[in-house]
Amino acid sequence: MKTLLVPVARHTLLDSVLDTAVLMARRFGASIEGFGLRPALAEYVPVDMVGGMTWVRDEETDLVEARDCGGLFTAAMERHAIARDSADAARTGPRWRWLPDAPPGDGYLAQHARLFGATIVGRPGGGEGAPRMTTLEAVLFESGRPLVIAPPTPPGSIGETVVIAWNGSTETARAVAFAAPFLRQATRIEVLGVDAGMVPGPSAEELAAALNREGLSAQGRTLAAGRRTPGEIFLTEAQEIGCDLLVKGAYTQSRLRQMIFGGATSHILAHATMPVLMAH
Repeated sequence: MKTLLVPVARHTLLDSVLDTAVLMARRFGASIEGFGLRPALAEYVPVDMVGGMTWVRDEETDLVEARDCGGLFTAAMERHAIARDSADAARTGPRWRWLPDAPPGDGYLAQHARLFGATIVGRPGGGEGAPRMTTLEAVLFESGRPLVIAPPTPPGSIGETVVIAWNGSTETARAVAFAAPFLRQATRIEVLGVDAGMVPGPSAEELAAALNREGLSAQGRTLAAGRRTPGEIFLTEAQEIGCDLLVKGAYTQSRLRQMIFGGATSHILAHATMPVLMAH
């Protein structure tokens, strides 16, 4: 993961997003690219249609705010003593750059994210000023790349103790493949399965054995669900282990089904207190 993308917007988890990106950049000697994320025209609901003045005013405001986000991003990088990237700069060690005046919309974010090893976003929430779920889903479903979700509280570390929330699915297998840079450097890897949450596929123990054949050191176990949901078990076990990165395939069930009945992905997105690497 030598290239990281950070869409910067004014939300309540921005500090955590930036701190998570810095931790990853230091871990992998990566370059961080930031840009100001602003809504596209289609995301506006006009209040006064006369002359289109609402759109003009909002666009100007958003452009100013996106440029202000550049100042916040730059200040954070300088506070963490991350070097600015340039054509003549050394290509080793963490560094950063800012993309000015990027096109608006989550659609642009999803397309641009295809160029990066991972994109870092904040954990969505329902409160005012929280990161938007549409931003996360744009990267998840349309970039073809993994995303790392920063928790509400800035993490102190990432990738030392990795928990894989395994359910045997293709989505989680893909997330594990994307997490390989973390797995190669982790001091502890736990593969957890929940008997009530598996789909047809390999067990947690089989995945751990496969990772061991790759030269890693992983432990696998399958837990009984009892009265708890798989999502609850994954988070409880991860917290007890001291996990600082949870790896999860997203939406093995459909999004609509998870919205109605719940699911492990929805639970983790609502309650995770550690960084989460997801892929679909």
